[in-house]
Amino acid sequence: MTTVTHQPLAIAPHVLDGLRVRDDAGAVPVPYVHDLDGAPLRCCLRRSRAGERIALVSYAPLRRWAAAAGVDAGAYDETGPVFIHTGRCTGPKGVPGSPFAEAGALRAFRGYSGGGAIAGGAVVRVPDDPDRARTLVDQALRTAFADPDVAFVHVRAADYGCFLYEVRRP
Repeated sequence: MTTVTHQPLAIAPHVLDGLRVRDDAGAVPVPYVHDLDGAPLRCCLRRSRAGERIALVSYAPLRRWAAAAGVDAGAYDETGPVFIHTGRCTGPKGVPGSPFAEAGALRAFRGYSGGGAIAGGAVVRVPDDPDRARTLVDQALRTAFADPDVAFVHVRAADYGCFLYEVRRP
């Protein structure tokens, strides 16, 4: 079986700069020192470490994509919470093909057309075996991109609905 070559995309640095001033819901972020490990950081696609300064901000990934593409996100526009570092970070380094793929987690894969409409979706429960987890993520992306109308896929936490990362057509 051939695996899809896909690159999870973190939120772009220039977008993060703006979110650190005012988020997509219009709120001013409130930075804090995270005292536990584990908040999923969308700036560098890894879990936070105790003692890092982070903020929880509202982010509208489809709205931002649609504005850049010159299309209307319409009813599919969503704003939701994401964790980010309060200052510039190094961004993703050595990110595996499926960040935040913890055993037992439910992940939603939503495909979107070049016009910004939902063009399919799937939910995957991440298994305990890391190799099997990568295979299932690859299968979900392969299935999404088998539809020629799918331009990109948003990967979300199915339980909370949080945006995790975007994958563009390979």
